[in-house]
Amino acid sequence: MLVAILLVACTRNQPNATHRPTPSPAPSKVAWSDCGAGFQCGTLQVPLDYANPQGRKISLALMRKPATQTAERIGSLLMNPGGPGESGIDFMRSDIRSLSNLNRRFDLVTWDPRGVAGSTPVGCVDGPQLDAYLALDSVLDDAQEKQAAIQADKDFAAACQRRNGDLLPYLDSASTANDMDQIREAVGDDKLTYLGFSYGTFIGQWYAHLFPTRVRALSLDGVVDPTVSANDAVLGQVAGFGQNLNAYLAGCSSRSTCVYGRSGDPGAKLAAAMARLDSSPLRVGNRELTRALAMTGVLVTLYSQETWGYLDQALAALDRGDGTTLLFLADTYNQRKADGTYDNLFNGAFQATYCLDFAVPADVAAYDRLGPAFARASAFFGPWSQYSNLQCAYWPVKAKHGQEPLLVNGAPPILLVGGTDDPATPYAEAQSVSRQISGSVLLTRRGNGHTSYDASACAHAAEDAYLISLTLPAAGTVC
Repeated sequence: MLVAILLVACTRNQPNATHRPTPSPAPSKVAWSDCGAGFQCGTLQVPLDYANPQGRKISLALMRKPATQTAERIGSLLMNPGGPGESGIDFMRSDIRSLSNLNRRFDLVTWDPRGVAGSTPVGCVDGPQLDAYLALDSVLDDAQEKQAAIQADKDFAAACQRRNGDLLPYLDSASTANDMDQIREAVGDDKLTYLGFSYGTFIGQWYAHLFPTRVRALSLDGVVDPTVSANDAVLGQVAGFGQNLNAYLAGCSSRSTCVYGRSGDPGAKLAAAMARLDSSPLRVGNRELTRALAMTGVLVTLYSQETWGYLDQALAALDRGDGTTLLFLADTYNQRKADGTYDNLFNGAFQATYCLDFAVPADVAAYDRLGPAFARASAFFGPWSQYSNLQCAYWPVKAKHGQEPLLVNGAPPILLVGGTDDPATPYAEAQSVSRQISGSVLLTRRGNGHTSYDASACAHAAEDAYLISLTLPAAGTVC
């Protein structure tokens, strides 16, 4: 059983002297080679354990797109798309057109974080086992259902420990921030220029906390607040996705593509459809669309208003008894391939970082008590997400850090970007971090959807101007 709202802002950190990095051996230069479409790929060896930098090394997969205006090249721009557990390499390949302005002046550089995709990846179960785990209902209505979900979380955690026990203690975001400094040095930059999205903003905060004098510019878009408790962070997301779903449903009747709203209240129809799937999953080929997978399919379309049209199509098909589109959307989110195998995002990569970065209650009763607040936040998403942090309660490695701000002393001004109706990283978190990081500037985007760089030409231009010219928007700027 897994309910993971990707790019979740659930991280807890206690900044103190024990987190200061142990000096690491100087990294070697990256041997870049052509890997198609103008990209170059390479690897970098870094310490598995930065407290023992002379010990075991792991391999990070890197990719870059050299600057197109070499005469005006500033240096390298490191990027992370969030997750945790997302592949930076897949992200840059898919979003390179949006980054063309930055690519004129920077070598664009990204990497798969430790434990992810091409970088010494973790993996917990096989495809059919992950199919069953992701399809398992997480609306725990009765004792039998709850016990099945708890056992599934325990079994998944045990499998991860058996296969990856040597790696799991070292996949936290503080270690990733140390990796970033190794990458910075390996590409030859004296200081770091960085664009981080969602959970990538948390990695950026860790970098600024550990290496403030090595920062040139950090643009943190979709800000994660390290001081919000684990369950409160999920509660904020439940409310955010609920609000975005309500905005979608309210506008359904006015969109020609949304035939779902032409007969009856679309919100009531959606709730009834999920209830039917709970009792009678819908056959799709040789698989079944369960309530859990259907709700995942709904969720993924709410990250951006540009994907609301896919939800129109999926719900219209569901009304006809066809679950193909919703299952496809869920598979896209879960990174399931056509052959039934998965990328490792939800096969350990997400959990391995998420569960180290924040502490969660160990007692199931603590999650039982969340019911009323989660249901008030969203009748649709609340009960589905109530027990989502329970997977970390059974994780074999306990959280490393406390629930404190990541203090930044001695860094230049940092740009924070928050959307007022961002469902995954609520605007209040950006506001909170702007108070925590002295000298930072908060740029506000009004609107739905997660992160702002590709959702607003205004935000896009402001972030580019800051990263290229170190020109910050005026305090209080709203896009």
